[in-house]
Amino acid sequence: MPDLDVVNLCIIAGGTLAIPILAFLASFLLWPSALIKVYYWYWRRTLGLQVGYADCGGYRFCYSYRGKPGMRPSILMLHGFSAHKDTWLTVVKYLPKHLHIMCVDMPGHEGTTRTNIDDYSIQGQVKRIHQFVETIRLNRKQFHLVGTGMGGNVAGVYAACYPSEICSMTLICPDGIRHPCETKFDNHVQDLEHSNYTLNIPLIPTTPEEMEDMFKLCSHVRFKIPQQILQGLVDVREPHNTFYQEVFMEIVGEKSRYALQDHLHLITTPLQVIWGKQDQVVDVSGAAVIAETLSECRVDLLENCGHSVVMERPSRTARLILEFIILQQNARSGTKKAT
Repeated sequence: MPDLDVVNLCIIAGGTLAIPILAFLASFLLWPSALIKVYYWYWRRTLGLQVGYADCGGYRFCYSYRGKPGMRPSILMLHGFSAHKDTWLTVVKYLPKHLHIMCVDMPGHEGTTRTNIDDYSIQGQVKRIHQFVETIRLNRKQFHLVGTGMGGNVAGVYAACYPSEICSMTLICPDGIRHPCETKFDNHVQDLEHSNYTLNIPLIPTTPEEMEDMFKLCSHVRFKIPQQILQGLVDVREPHNTFYQEVFMEIVGEKSRYALQDHLHLITTPLQVIWGKQDQVVDVSGAAVIAETLSECRVDLLENCGHSVVMERPSRTARLILEFIILQQNARSGTKKAT
């Protein structure tokens, strides 16, 4: 009976389609953290990024990469506090595929080794990143360094300590500056200090509600994130919260809080600063502080944008970085021809 065959075929087809749909719904409702990990894996694969590991003296760095060293300088990207290498996926999406890009998990974060004896101060992280650069021999040729937030603080100090390795640098809303205007986050930190750090740290959420508050603090653009995804993000981060607290105490401590500003006078590499005008974590007035010390630095201020520049303005950020790299490379070529 042909009609029965059609019905059976429809049932089989429907059942086949239902399995992945049900699996997706189950993951979304029951295991959102697993879905988030799959999401990052799929996005890396779609963008052509591979995950690699670099081992040095019992210490392992985890990083993602795309492309090979070529005419343009390689780009090394350092993420912010409590984030990971996949933070940069939104920006990498808009960068040319022929560029050699590397996004490393910062010391102790995600897939990079975490130890109880490591120094997670800004200076300690700089030493570890230099160890990574030497291990993968990235410094055989000068490269472009990018850092955001805590990663911007580390990148700036790195450029001050190892100037011969960097051809140019982009700092995005970097920590480590004595900005003249206080932010909402500065007020939180003051409250934390007065409570002897017994209050919750806004950048270390433990509930979906606190996660939503963190997004509101870090982003001027309001993203509508489902409750299940917020819970998944909390679940992914929860096992690492004790470590994040340790790192937080290090980077707001006396040794690290203004590390970038203390090293500004040592930075000789061409510098680009990108900052969201509505940053509530690190005030945009920090850009003027940097420009005052390094008068030739390029400053790009983004309207209607907060601290999470790479999430809020990924296309614009990628374009600005690429323009700056090309500008500096052309300037170096012009100088060589002149001599």
